[in-house]
Amino acid sequence: MPEAKRHDKPVCGKCKTPLLPNRPVELSEATFAKFVGRTEVPVLVDFWASWCGPCRMMAPAFAEAATTLSPQVILAKLNTEEAPQTASKFGISGIPTLILFKHGVEVARQSGVLNAQQIAQFVS
Repeated sequence: MPEAKRHDKPVCGKCKTPLLPNRPVELSEATFAKFVGRTEVPVLVDFWASWCGPCRMMAPAFAEAATTLSPQVILAKLNTEEAPQTASKFGISGIPTLILFKHGVEVARQSGVLNAQQIAQFVS
């Protein structure tokens, strides 16, 4: 999809469903590389775990940021407990950790709890 068209909030011509998600996408060990590597839109991934209090505290802000940043950035979540190989590959030692990918390449990283406004500032 051409970058100029992303700002128009593109929808399916048949069912009118948005083509780019306005909520966090759940990734897995199996889907991570394909999704992050093949998506033309920048992808911000939240590396988290269910037992992590700060991760649970940041989850609503991350979801809120997804609605405001779409369609310029896609937000995704990866549970490090369910995807330990991917977490290890990216050297995740503390959570929550946000990594911004462009064309499958890491371009920025931030650890710790952020609110929705701080998440938006991080990706800009």
